Amino acid sequence: MTGRLRLRWAVLAAAVGLQGCAAAVVGGAAPGGYDAGPDARPEGQAESDAAITSRVEALLARDSQVEARRITVDTSGGVVTLKGRVGSPHARRRAIELARGVTGVRDVVSELRVIRDYY
Repeated sequence: MTGRLRLRWAVLAAAVGLQGCAAAVVGGAAPGGYDAGPDARPEGQAESDAAITSRVEALLARDSQVEARRITVDTSGGVVTLKGRVGSPHARRRAIELARGVTGVRDVVSELRVIRDYY
């Protein structure tokens, strides 16, 4: 078998062997696109954090003063982190206020940037 033919077989074998593993190769094996390693949160905390994140996202989406699609919400240990861009200081304060009002939220960390005339 020539070297070139061996290379083709190796590439074909690798492609077949990795079929269905795109998440592992591209996104780090996690459904959300990344895996930061083992979760150190106590049992049940991840589910509680996910519920908090969902409630905050729902409140932001329903509020007319906040552009929710420009904000990402992450929760860990009851601490909500808001990231993204808002059009005014008022929208920033409103997003923080809504997040703080959700049951189970211990603290809110804002990484929201105000970009005037953004919209």
